[in-house]
Order: sequence, then C-alpha cells, then structure tokens
Amino acid sequence: MQVDNLLEPIEISKDRIAFLRTTLKKQFLALKEEFAQHPNTTRLFKQHCKFIDHLLIELWSDLHIEPACCLIAVGGYGRGELFPYSDIDLLVLIPTESQENSQLNKSIEYLIGLMWDLGLNIGHSVRNLEECISEAQKDITVQTNVLESRLLSGNNTMYQNFLFNIAKNISPIDFLKAKLKEQELRHAKFNDTAYNLEPNIKESPGGLRDLHMIIWITRSLQVKNHQYAAPSNPWLSLAKDQIISVTEARRIRHHEKKLQLLRSHLHFLSSRREDRLLFDFQNDLAATIGYTNTQRRRASEQLMQSYYRSVKFIELMNEIVLKLLEEIIVASPPTVRKINDKFEARNDLLEAKSANMLQQDPSAIFEAFLLLQQHPELSGMSATLLRTLQRVKPLVNKDFRQSALNKKTFIEILSQPSGVNRALRAMNRYGILGSYIPAFGKIVGQMQHDLFHVYTVDEHILNVLANLRRFAKPELKHEFPLCSQIFAEFDSPHLLYLAALFHDIAKGRGGDHSALGTIDAFNFCKLHHLPKADCALVSWLVEAHLKMSSIAQKTDLSDPSVIESFADFVENKRRLNALYLLTVADIRGTSPVVWNAWKARLLENLYSATSRALSHPTFHAKQTIQRRIKEASEKLSRFGLSNHTYEQLWEQFGEHYFVRHESDEIAWHSRLLTPHLYSENPIVRARLSPYGDGIQVMIYIQDKNDLFARICNFFDRMGYGIVEAKIFTTKHGYALNSFIVLDQSGKSVSYSGLLKFIELELANQLDDQYQLESPLKGRVSRQVKHMPIQAQITITKEAENSNHKLDIVANDRPGLLATLAQQFLKHNIKLHNAKINTLGSRAEDTFLISAKNGECLDFNHVNSLQMALLDEL
Repeated sequence: MQVDNLLEPIEISKDRIAFLRTTLKKQFLALKEEFAQHPNTTRLFKQHCKFIDHLLIELWSDLHIEPACCLIAVGGYGRGELFPYSDIDLLVLIPTESQENSQLNKSIEYLIGLMWDLGLNIGHSVRNLEECISEAQKDITVQTNVLESRLLSGNNTMYQNFLFNIAKNISPIDFLKAKLKEQELRHAKFNDTAYNLEPNIKESPGGLRDLHMIIWITRSLQVKNHQYAAPSNPWLSLAKDQIISVTEARRIRHHEKKLQLLRSHLHFLSSRREDRLLFDFQNDLAATIGYTNTQRRRASEQLMQSYYRSVKFIELMNEIVLKLLEEIIVASPPTVRKINDKFEARNDLLEAKSANMLQQDPSAIFEAFLLLQQHPELSGMSATLLRTLQRVKPLVNKDFRQSALNKKTFIEILSQPSGVNRALRAMNRYGILGSYIPAFGKIVGQMQHDLFHVYTVDEHILNVLANLRRFAKPELKHEFPLCSQIFAEFDSPHLLYLAALFHDIAKGRGGDHSALGTIDAFNFCKLHHLPKADCALVSWLVEAHLKMSSIAQKTDLSDPSVIESFADFVENKRRLNALYLLTVADIRGTSPVVWNAWKARLLENLYSATSRALSHPTFHAKQTIQRRIKEASEKLSRFGLSNHTYEQLWEQFGEHYFVRHESDEIAWHSRLLTPHLYSENPIVRARLSPYGDGIQVMIYIQDKNDLFARICNFFDRMGYGIVEAKIFTTKHGYALNSFIVLDQSGKSVSYSGLLKFIELELANQLDDQYQLESPLKGRVSRQVKHMPIQAQITITKEAENSNHKLDIVANDRPGLLATLAQQFLKHNIKLHNAKINTLGSRAEDTFLISAKNGECLDFNHVNSLQMALLDEL
C-alpha cells in the first residue's frame, strides 16, 4: 500500500480540517484493508507511523510553531510500534524562556485541540528541559517514555541537548530497580498469572510489556553511553552484545510478532484500543488467523493454547535476560557459597559449578529444584542455569523417566516440608514438569470453556496444589481451620499433591477425564514404586474428585440415607479426609468467585455427618430420626414448650418430615407453627441462616400448584438467588417449604429490616389475588453469549421411591429458576427438593420431582417435560 501525500499546506480552515479528517479516515481504512489481506505488523507499524508523522509535521509547519521548540514522538509511537488504536504519545519541548510566551502557548493549545478534532488519540505533555529532567526523576514512567523518543519536527540542536541531559541524569541501577518493582506490581494486578481465560496481551505476565521491559533496561544502558539511536532490531542487538544467543533472539522475535499480530487484529476487530483477549473476540480472532474447529477442540481453544505457549516463553526470557542485564548493570564482585559438589550459590541464585554438568549428569536437573526447596535463602536459579536447563530439557526423556534416582528425587520433591508449590511451579514454568509427565505437557495452556474455570488446565492444577499447601501452613490455619487440622494429621501429604497433579490431567482428550486420569495416576504411582495402598488412594482420589462436591451441592444432606450411601462410598476416614481436602482445594482453584461460605458449610456438614457415620457404622436412619426428635424437644423445652403442646403438629407432619429436616429446623418450625396448625393465611418467617451465608426463609401455607413459581419470581425480583429449597407437604395438605437465599453477589445479610420485608411482601405475593408474573428476562452475561454451553437435561428414576431426579446444566441467566418453576406448573410436576448450584456463569441445578399427586412420572410425561425444558434453555 502506498500512503498518499497530503495536499500542500493551506490555511487551517474548516474545509482544510474536514479534508484532513477525511484523509485520515481513508488512510486508516487503507491500512486495515492491507493488513487484512497481508497481515504483517512490521509493515503496519511502518506505514501507520509514516502517515501520522507526515500529518503531524505538516500541522506543526502550518501553525508556524516557534523554531526553538521540538515536536517529539515518545513511548510506543516513539519506538515506532503504533498499533491501530493506540495512543499517539507526544512531547512538545519548549525553551525555558518561552514559558511566558502567550502566543506560543495558544499555538500549542490550538495544535493539540486540532489533533483531537481530527480524531487522533493524543497523549501529550508540554515541558521545558528542566521540567523534563525533574519529572523524569520523580516518575519512572516519564523516564521510560523519553528513552524511546524520536524527533518529528523542530530544533535538532535543542533535541540533542535534551537527549544529552536525559542521559546524564539516568542511573541504570536505579532505573532497573524501579522497573523491576513496577513489573512486580503489574504482574500482581493479574494475580501473577498469564493463564486467565481473558488475558491482557499487553500487560499480563508474559505479554508485550515483559518484552518492553528488556528493551527499556537495555536502552537505559545505551543512552547512558550516548548511543541515542535505538537499534532497528533490539533482539539482534542483544545477541551482538552476546547477552543472548542468535537463536534466542530469533525465538523472541517470533513470539513478539505473534503477540503483535494478535493485538493488531484485536484492535481492528473491536474498533478500539482493546488489549484483552475477551471471549467476545476469541472466535472471530481464531477464524481471522486461520484456526478451524476440530472434533475435540474449538478454533478459539487452539488459538489460546498457542498464545499461552508464547507467553510461557516470553516469561522465561524476561526472567533470564533481566537477570543477565542486572549482572551487567550492578557489576559488583559476586558472593559465592558452596551448596554441594555440583552446585553453588552465586549472589543468592543457584548456579551449576560447571557449564556442562547438567549435560553430563541429567539427574542433577531434579536435584536443582530439590535444592531450591532445601535452601529457602536462594531466590531462584541464575540466568546461566536457566539457559542451560532450556538446552538440556530434551534429556528429560523416556530414559530419564525410567531412572530409579530420578523417580526417587521427584517423590522427594513432593515430600519436602516446604517449597513444594514453588518447586512445581518452577518446573512447569521452565518446561521440565511437562517433559517428565508427558500427559501434563499436553494440557499446558489448554483452555476450559465451562464458564466457571477461569484458568487454563495446568494453571488450575497448580492452583489446587497451592491451596493444599496453604492447609499445611500454621500461620494460615485461620482461613480453613478444619482443613488445617485434618491436613496436620494426614500422614502422607505427597499423595494429596499427586492426586492434585492428576485430577484434571486428562481434560480435552474426550471421554470421562476422571476415568482417564485415574489410569494415568495409577500407572505413575506404580512406576514410582509407591506402596499398593498409596497407589490405590491416589487413583481413587482422581476418580472420585468430583463426587463430594456433587453430593454436597446436589443432594439433601439432611436425609440420613444420603450420608449412609456416601459413607459406604468413601469406606474409611483416611479416604474421607483426603477427598475433603482435595475437594475444597479444587473448588477454590477454579475461580475467585465460585467459592463462598455457603459451599464451605455444605462440604463441612457432609464431612462431619459422614465422619460420624463411619465412626458409628450401625447408627442408621431410625437412630438419626430419634436423635433429631430428642434434640428438637430439648431446644423447645428451653422456650417453655412441653411435648403435648406440639404433638398434634408433629402428627400432621409425619415421620418423613424428620428424615428431611435437622433438629434446629424442627425446633424453629415447631415453635413458630404450633399456634397456627390450621392457619388460613400464609405464614412467612425469615432468619439469618444458621448453616452459613444468606437467609433461611420458611413458608407455611395451604398447598397450591403455583407456590414454587411465585416464590421464585419474588426472590428473582429482589435480586436474590435460591441455593436450596426443601419442599414438604404435610398430611393435612399444607406446604411447609424452607429456602436458603443469597444475594447475587454472594454477600451475607446482617440487618433485620430486610428479613421483615421478606416476611410481609412474600406473604402478600402468595395471595391468590395477585396474578402470577412472567419470569424475568434479563441479559445473559457476556461470557455466556460468546461461549455458550449446550444445555443438558437428565431425568432419572429414584430406585427407592416414586420420585425422579432432574439434573439441569445450562447457561445461568436472570429468571432461570422462575422459568423452570413455571414449566413445572405447566406440566403438573410436584417438586420435593431443589439444590441450586451456580458456578460462575454456569448453572447446575438438581430437583427431586414426581407427578402432581406424588406418583411416578410415566415415559410420555418425562419426555414432554424434557423437551419443554430444552426449548426454554
């Protein structure tokens, strides 16, 4: 594409401004079309900068700005890296004596206003030389910007003086320290991970900013040495200076171009300065670049895995090169301390004593990570050792995996009292973990489009392991007291870490990842000569890792038969302890928003009830009911209620009521309802839930078909979500329903006014004079819109009664539960129980249903309900 020349300068009239604006739009469209046909970022940057340069120089000339002034491109624009919608950073350098020149100030103000009027995204500053130096000393961002300056127009002598004085005031050591701190804070904003599902190409760890860091530190050295002209290829320049190899320079440039290409496409697709790889654009971006869907993987998943692998390499090179530059800049004699015959500590970094030691003795690769655990005073590996690791990584092969010493050392790494998470994260970052466990290598950078995992599979696995490690730290026992106590008593923590490593390792292969992962885990444990009992525990944990959360969140934990069945499944206390720890760590490792106090309490209740059942295997359902009745009677006696006061109430409730409700609920219901056994008006009572977050609401009313639909509508319009519903019908035809509700942000409620509002308003809404409202039809979330999941409806017959279990997996949306409730009403479905589980933007709800009068649903009834629900979802 040939960028057109602008017309000869004329007076800045409205016609001239309109012409420039039109020309600017035409040139931008030409750039876009050229890039769409031939995606080349080098050409894009060159053409974009050339046109903007030309335009700004003409504007500067048209306005006859004082000759002593300079128009300087800084930042990314100064570097010649101008993305389609990036800011155009400018510095207007003026002589000190011109500050009081009102005509100059007006001209510059008019120039900046004109640039904005033309549609240019300008980031500008107007300073004299003293102000530039002063601001650069105070603000590292200013200092960074001026390091990448280019003179566009104006006094070259003044510009050279500017460069000389900036160089004179730069301290590469101070600059390095400030930039390292800045990078640390930037990475912390992204939780120190590049592996979110919607990463920022520019700012996330491993993004373009990490490459800019290397360029900036190098420029501080070059400018200090009065090398003002930036090299056209900074990576080959580093190779020429023997800081990196030519191969490394080429690989860095390859991955840099890949990220630049993505960012450029993203700007054009979004028509704005958008640097986040949002779900909104991932599908279109993948198609634009040429990825296509396969049977197992979406095009967007392939795109993102490629992106994450580039990020992984950039993170590594950022660490290596910054360490090498630090050695050059600091240039002080190293402090060397012997570690053992193979390794030493050099400036608190682990270093091999000889350059070819890892090549000659590959087993030392694992030894290096073990030493980092055993010597916490070491801050990491030296740049030389890291580069050697990359060179010898192919030696972590089949022979390496078969080595008895290496197998022993790997288990030893997992068995250390500290540093396990640090060691495994480092092994993953440097590519060693994926080489040693090939199945792990396949899931590095793999996305999970399930709307509740917000990390790649490998990052999620390491998060789960990190959560397990938190249970081991006494200073963190206040976070999860029960988990910390159980972990402290667990005899073999390394088995939990192995289960964490393998629990999701088979994601993306097709089939049941738990079953496939179980085989991988068993083979790995057997290969590492673990005792049979340990092999069995690890493989069982991988197979069962979803079981406990499913039971806790989808079944009625007050039903003794549920607890008995789960106790039979886990078989013993050791398995229960291990599964509970893994489950808590797993849920917490999916997303910052999925875990809440309600889920914590559900799991803790299931753990405690199962623990009791395992301790008293002969203590069956009848004894549980007797215990509940006794405990409820004792609680009621404290309120002055004797047995005969509520015996008629309990008679109408029937025996099954005591199966479905805990003693605390029984006492609460009995105390409130004893005087109102045959009440003609609905009774609604609310309290802060004694079982965790949220509000518990009791509704007692003569049974009616649309009751559940009315209740769902009410809470929907309040902005509250139902997480549990116990639907119970008494012998005398009353509905006694109990709900746990949370506000949609998951916060707890602590004021009584809201409870009174629920009691009064919900009672009114249950009156037949109020017409049943249609469910809310709110917007689905952005993620759901662009990465929808296929709705799944499963209806299965319960073996022990006439009920059916309805499982629904669907995209969450406002009004979802009310919509389901109205379908139940339309199809004459009787609801007995509901567990509502929201995982990010994914709903996984379970209902216990039957036909209207409690009888079993026939085939046609099941089929029509299933089709209707699928149509709705």
